[in-house]
Amino acid sequence: MLISGPTPPAPAAATGNGAASSAWVLTEGHAGMEAQALGLAEALRLVPEPRRLRARLPWDWLPGRLWPSPLRGVTTEAGALGPPWPRLAVGCGNVAAPVGAALRRRGVPAVHVQHPKMDPASFDVVVAACHDGLTGPNVVVTRTALHRASPERLAAARAAWAPRLADLPHPLVAVLVGGSNGRFRLDVPVATRLANELGAMARFDRVGLAVTPSRRTAPEAAAALSRRLAPFGAFVWGGAGANPYFGLLALADAIVVTCDSVSMMSEAAATTAPIFIFELPGRSRRIGAFIEMLMRERRAHPFTGRFRSWPVAPLDDTPMAAAEVARRLGL
Repeated sequence: MLISGPTPPAPAAATGNGAASSAWVLTEGHAGMEAQALGLAEALRLVPEPRRLRARLPWDWLPGRLWPSPLRGVTTEAGALGPPWPRLAVGCGNVAAPVGAALRRRGVPAVHVQHPKMDPASFDVVVAACHDGLTGPNVVVTRTALHRASPERLAAARAAWAPRLADLPHPLVAVLVGGSNGRFRLDVPVATRLANELGAMARFDRVGLAVTPSRRTAPEAAAALSRRLAPFGAFVWGGAGANPYFGLLALADAIVVTCDSVSMMSEAAATTAPIFIFELPGRSRRIGAFIEMLMRERRAHPFTGRFRSWPVAPLDDTPMAAAEVARRLGL
């Protein structure tokens, strides 16, 4: 079921051991997963401490639910996991799931984000999007993915980036570009098609363009976008210097986002800008269901190469999820 709740809790009080306000963020370091776990920890007003996990042999040959000793089966940049333990463990991903469950057995409250691919009862709370198809007494179901695009972060990014992008025409269209994965393809021909449609919008609708590729964008695809959009005066982030991502979200009058990432679409949905979804070659049942929800909510429309606007409100379930986790765990 979809759970509504109050605003997120106040900052957790520290205790003498120095770890009471900390939350270990357990992921394999993938940007989308880490952002979701970080977003929940930050919304809980805890201090997030990322722990990027790597499974040791032979653990990485087995499903997480079969790991005999998960805390011995992983390592991090700082070495093995050990005390002092955090106030909360927030995990996302297949490696994080057995580790979070093991920490819970040691008395650390554990929350898992997304389907854990093991018994949800192994955690205090599981936060899963509705398109994950997971329900249960300790499952909090959200419409959108969790994220870090809080109103406070967007306001700070707006102040930082408005002077840097002041010369771009308005309306300003932010373009969030993902990359190829196991379900969708974003190669040079697809990037060229996207650039051509963005260029047509700039030409006919007189919009400004601000484009940010992601870590997953192939360098040759990013180069094709930059080359073809240069005649339109577009800002295309090349990967050097400060990341403009939150600034573009905050300043955009509309957002074009590729369809490969639920995280990027959820972050776009948390703003006050209309969303256009650029379709990539490929298919995903889960992502398709998510896009259908955005369109039912009139939060998004397919991108057709032209600009238009319509009234929207932010669609953001991160505060609700944090409030429900805090209520259940007494944080």
